Amino acid sequence: MNRILCLEMRGISKSFVDVKANRDINLTISSGEILGLLGENGAGKTTLMNILYGLYRPDDGEILVNGEVVKLRNPKDSMRVGIGMIHQHFMLVEKHTVLENIALGYDEAPFFFPQRTLRKRIWELSAQYGLDVDPDKPIWELSAGEQQRVEIIKALSRKADLLIMDEPTSVLTPQETEELFDILRKMSSGGHSVILISHKLEEILNICNRVMVLRKGLLTGEARIEEVDKGKLAVMMIGRQIAAAYPKADINPGDVVLEVTGLDVDSDRGLPAVRHLSLQVHRHEILGIAGVSGNGQQELVETITGLRQPLSGSILMKGVPLDHADARKAHTLGITHVPEERIKYGIVPNLLLYENSVLKRHRDAPFSSWIQMNYGAIKDHAGKLVDSFQVDTPSINVRVKNLSGGNIQKLILGREISGGPELLVAAHPTYGLDVGATEYIRKQIIELRDSGGAVLLISEDLDELFMVCDRIAVMFEGRFMGQVTPESCTVEEIGLMMTGSTIQEE
Repeated sequence: MNRILCLEMRGISKSFVDVKANRDINLTISSGEILGLLGENGAGKTTLMNILYGLYRPDDGEILVNGEVVKLRNPKDSMRVGIGMIHQHFMLVEKHTVLENIALGYDEAPFFFPQRTLRKRIWELSAQYGLDVDPDKPIWELSAGEQQRVEIIKALSRKADLLIMDEPTSVLTPQETEELFDILRKMSSGGHSVILISHKLEEILNICNRVMVLRKGLLTGEARIEEVDKGKLAVMMIGRQIAAAYPKADINPGDVVLEVTGLDVDSDRGLPAVRHLSLQVHRHEILGIAGVSGNGQQELVETITGLRQPLSGSILMKGVPLDHADARKAHTLGITHVPEERIKYGIVPNLLLYENSVLKRHRDAPFSSWIQMNYGAIKDHAGKLVDSFQVDTPSINVRVKNLSGGNIQKLILGREISGGPELLVAAHPTYGLDVGATEYIRKQIIELRDSGGAVLLISEDLDELFMVCDRIAVMFEGRFMGQVTPESCTVEEIGLMMTGSTIQEE
């Protein structure tokens, strides 16, 4: 197969039972072009790209490469014609080295001394596109940005002309994001094409030549990037403008709700994850925790919510110690939790929506008595949550796994806020959500703060932290590099702290 000069998807349709994920979609991308693919959660973007990568087969339509119809029955077929895909969660074996990961499935390695050939190829691609990685380093020692470069090298080594990237900046610092965009621009100037799935409108405007918008499986908009701005893209996606800022009540922080002192926590591997860390969160306050994933945020959240045993230090909730790993005690003291992995830890996928709406409160009145569950009260509560938190569902009697990610997150947030918690611990609450769902969830968190609640918000989205938080602490290798207010610091300074630099605390 020659290089991809033009790729077309014509009349692509795909249904899953009664859900029409894609409906008669046409897409064209040419050599050297970076195409942005936008849409709400459940709009059909990932389904369309999975068809292009050979993971799904379309019900109708065809795919043409350089005017020739191709059958993409599996990812190998797609790779054979020059299509590569970098998933949102990297497909790398952490214990293996960079070279060993690239060697997996690499058909062109010679029988004798394959390492020599592969190492040479890695250095060539690194030099050509600015992909600076050490072939002999194990994956687990690399930052998220470095791991992403390994994925790019892996695709390019298999002669990918078209690269599909799904939410590529979700785990990157601002500096790593700029480095990635520099790499993509070099690839584009060299004739490679990129399809970029992103919920971040600023990124689409920054890096793409053209944008396409899907809504409920249909192609609803397409434009050259110079013809649109952030407002127009939002209208194309969700039918209305989004908030440029989120107003907060002008209230001084109140009493201390959560006080953590000298906390030390190990990771699951027995390595130090949180190192002698201290913090306070007050009533009427949102404290944001910034940092690249894997710097102790997960262990900190799990310890505060009673899911992990600390090595040392103290956690006081309104003056009452939370001494042991006891999630029920944490909940009783007024701590609620929106977990990072919403499907794995936030819901029971096979239970119905109304059953999920009372998790952790199902033993309490009015939802149960000593003898039995009060399903009337539970269903009434679920209906109110659906209405109040705008959960888009055909019924409270559906299995919650059938909802989109954004609607699952709205349900979880509604469940955790509805009881009037003293402290909400929210880990990446808008991760992977479209702009409409993101806007709604941020407003709900601010409303909780304004009404007297305390919020600990863990996020890698710096725009979110600056727009929502009263204070921001930056975490690196289990420690705080500094605590600042959004007004006293820039995104660039936060980005530097995320890589281990310290600044004077405000």
